[in-house]
Amino acid sequence: MLRELGIDLLPPPNCATLLLQAIAPEPAALVRDGGVIATGFDAELDELRAIQTNCDSFLVELEAREKARTGIANLRVQYNRVHGFYIEVSQGQLDKVPDDYRRRQTLKNAERFITPELKAFEDKALSAQDRALAREKWLFDQVLDRLQPFIPQLTRTARALAALDALCALTERSLTLGWCAPQFVLEPCIDITQGRHPVVQARLAELSGMTGPSGSRSFIANDTRMGVKARMQIITGPNMGGKSTYMRQVALIVLLASMGSHVPAAACRLGPIDAIHTRIGAADDLANAQSTFMLEMTEAAQILHSATPHSLVLMDEIGRGTSTFDGLALASAIATQLHDKTQAFTLFATHYFELTEFPATHHAAQNVHVSATESGRDIVFLHEIQSGPASKSYGVQVARLAGMPAAVLNQARHTLDALEAHASESQAQVDLFAAPIATETIAASAVDTALAGINPDSLSPREALEALYQLKALAGKT
Repeated sequence: MLRELGIDLLPPPNCATLLLQAIAPEPAALVRDGGVIATGFDAELDELRAIQTNCDSFLVELEAREKARTGIANLRVQYNRVHGFYIEVSQGQLDKVPDDYRRRQTLKNAERFITPELKAFEDKALSAQDRALAREKWLFDQVLDRLQPFIPQLTRTARALAALDALCALTERSLTLGWCAPQFVLEPCIDITQGRHPVVQARLAELSGMTGPSGSRSFIANDTRMGVKARMQIITGPNMGGKSTYMRQVALIVLLASMGSHVPAAACRLGPIDAIHTRIGAADDLANAQSTFMLEMTEAAQILHSATPHSLVLMDEIGRGTSTFDGLALASAIATQLHDKTQAFTLFATHYFELTEFPATHHAAQNVHVSATESGRDIVFLHEIQSGPASKSYGVQVARLAGMPAAVLNQARHTLDALEAHASESQAQVDLFAAPIATETIAASAVDTALAGINPDSLSPREALEALYQLKALAGKT
């Protein structure tokens, strides 16, 4: 490939000579801005440019000559945008003005004149820029006409340069980031060891450099094992835990490998992959009367119609745009279709914990989850993919990290506890608007009160540390 690219990178000799002569080494992005045609290519253009460049030196030279000719020591040759070029003579020296001076403007203490020579230069100088741009545009069009016979060869050169640029970029990333060469096999599989998301990993490395060693964060690599007996992963776990990152990194690794690149992993084995289908993210198309849920179902339908046993399918939170039972029913039906009929490699992320029962009746499906742990009311995301289903979604804890008001969090905890307590009972609907229990409100209010009384700008380092210990003690009591 490199040998072929090297041949195509050689431009036609006559074409290269023309371009080197006609085009400036660092041309402007737009012809209308000038500076595209090289100096020395056209004498008329060089002269017009010289007029603009040498304008000041001409005026200095003219002023010196006129002072010597007239004997007027304070004579000035100047320019402004309103009156153009002029020779200014003070009132006390008007008797020395030659006959060829023509009055242009009268001031309180001076007179301004123009001479035939200065007028000719003015006409030439003021039009030089416009004429230079017009001349440059004409010359550029002439160069394009002369390049017409070389278009097929230039096209091959451009394609070779683009290919070489892509190869160099992938090579640099592979060497710099420690990527590995994927292995392609005939049996259906996606077998990735220590896979990483290259963009997220780079971002974390950047943040680590900004915060220093004490605030450093490293990317948690994960394995992916999928084959004939494990074509579908039901992925559960908390929001912000890394489900979407894991799914995207698998798709990126497959995509990079399929385009001939090394991949961000310690090892990678891939069977035949014909397409990557994704249903990720929330969006709407109101201009075409399509809601978020309608777009979600449209994309899901396209996947079910298009995917094959050699496809990779990413389904992220399917069914969340409608009621709980509707969404669960649709998610279950879609998962069943992908498992039984389509038989594509599928990463199926969901918060419907009822779907964790899916692998019990579908032999090629397996449960995995992103791990997290609780410390009091805080949550620590471990970002590790582990086998088995998650125990909970930690939605209230994530809302707390987002800065949700304490009263809202208390209400949510109270309602969640009530819903979980009644989940297995056939009783009347839980009152979603009931007030939270008093103990939670009091405990949370104590923390809120302590926080409200802290002014960070007025604390010394020792006082700030003591305040932190006090808050931690209050939080531990709750």
